[in-house]
Amino acid sequence: MKFETILEEINGFGPFQITILVLLSTSRMVLPCHFLLNNFIAAVPPHRCDISMLDDGELFRNLTQEQKLTVSIPVGEDGALKSCEMFAEPQFQLLTNNSSSTELPTVWCQRGWVYDNSTFTSTLATEHHRCTSCAVSRYGRKNLLLVSYISSTVLGFSSAFVNSYTLFAVLRFFTGLGLTGISIISIVLSVEWVDVSHRSAIGVIGSLAWSAGYMLLAGVAFLINDWRTLTMVVTAPLGFAVLTWWWVPESARWLLANGKVERAQFYLDKCAKFNKKEKLSKEKLLSLPSSIVMIQENQAKNYTYFHLIKTQRMRCLTLLLGIVWYGVATTYYGISLNITGFGLNMYLTHFIYGAIEVPAKLTIYCFLNIFGRRKCQAATLLLTGLCIGINIFISKDLWHVRVVVAALGKGLSEASFTTVFLYTTELYPTVIRQNGLGYTSFISRLGVSVAPLILLLEDVWTLLPQIILCSVAIISGLVALMLPETLNVRLPETIDDIEKPRLVNLHIKYIKLINV
Repeated sequence: MKFETILEEINGFGPFQITILVLLSTSRMVLPCHFLLNNFIAAVPPHRCDISMLDDGELFRNLTQEQKLTVSIPVGEDGALKSCEMFAEPQFQLLTNNSSSTELPTVWCQRGWVYDNSTFTSTLATEHHRCTSCAVSRYGRKNLLLVSYISSTVLGFSSAFVNSYTLFAVLRFFTGLGLTGISIISIVLSVEWVDVSHRSAIGVIGSLAWSAGYMLLAGVAFLINDWRTLTMVVTAPLGFAVLTWWWVPESARWLLANGKVERAQFYLDKCAKFNKKEKLSKEKLLSLPSSIVMIQENQAKNYTYFHLIKTQRMRCLTLLLGIVWYGVATTYYGISLNITGFGLNMYLTHFIYGAIEVPAKLTIYCFLNIFGRRKCQAATLLLTGLCIGINIFISKDLWHVRVVVAALGKGLSEASFTTVFLYTTELYPTVIRQNGLGYTSFISRLGVSVAPLILLLEDVWTLLPQIILCSVAIISGLVALMLPETLNVRLPETIDDIEKPRLVNLHIKYIKLINV
């Protein structure tokens, strides 16, 4: 008998569980607004070298602005003025003939840049002139959630007021740590409070808040063109999230796994009352064999990240999940950050990328319960790679076709992200689930960090970024096929549940008998 037995008696998917989703929805909507904020606050508008210092020269007094640009700034292959170069000396001969400027000596801009402010009044590029979790396992879910809320709020607002780019980068780094805590803890809290048959539903429904925030960012960024104001606006909802934290329950599953029976009973009683079920007695909780084992085992040890690789099956699981998470994050953000390469307005492209996630999530919800987690994880990654690969061979003149294929790939990449969050929480045991998600989140952030660098490789070869993203998606999809299936399997409580899969197989038969 395991924790799922308790949930069956007090309703594992009722008003109490829906309330948890609602309480966590505000903070989850903020996540994409910050994770994808650089699409707008770090956008680089069209720009050229500042040649205002030439106005004092006698030779330029009678020239028009267009003529001054002609003799001062070279033209690129696309016919537009180069963004970061100017002639070493004014080239007056260009006014009288059509000679090429490509062979003339140039230097980097000497006096900064002049930006096109028609789209953005201020971005990081225009202002700073830049040319192109062990503690969680020990202190529980709820306490660290509050720390994540407060740190993200304070650091998020602070980054909007700094004048130093270096300090801004440091503050954004630590803001990301806080936001990652919100991401991990919110999904774990949601999943640990539901029964076996509704885990996929709670995972997908909860992730819809991300998609809502994704689309909302496009509208807010369109209305607010100043990067400082935009940063403060997308951070503000976390203040409301801090207020709702008081009603967020601690994970009773985690409390039992750490020997805190009385506190676990308090939250289980609240759940039973909210769902209009009978309360459980303390004697009944202690009579569960799993509770007794976990209390005796966990009071004697503190689990750390080392336990992720201490035993054979855990090592294998940790390695495989790390590869899958890296692939999921790299491809997702590789697509999400490329919002200017399809000939559409950047705000519209961003909105389309967010909107396509909704049907993708609803579709994957149906498939998760039909085909299982492993097949869905592998299929979404492989199909994402296929979409990226197809776009390699489609001419840029067919931009409308490229947008459709890219949007389809974006939806599939989001489906893979939705699946991997749910899948990972089901694979790791309760005693180190938060540590496991902390590790996989760290790996995914590496992928997020690498994604924009991959996109910059188009300066080396235009197709190189797409080839890399396609390869990463396909490789990680194949690796996902090596993971165990978790459909209709109870959540593992201890490391022994991972190392002794026979117990899990017996429980599958038990679940099937109950359903019959």
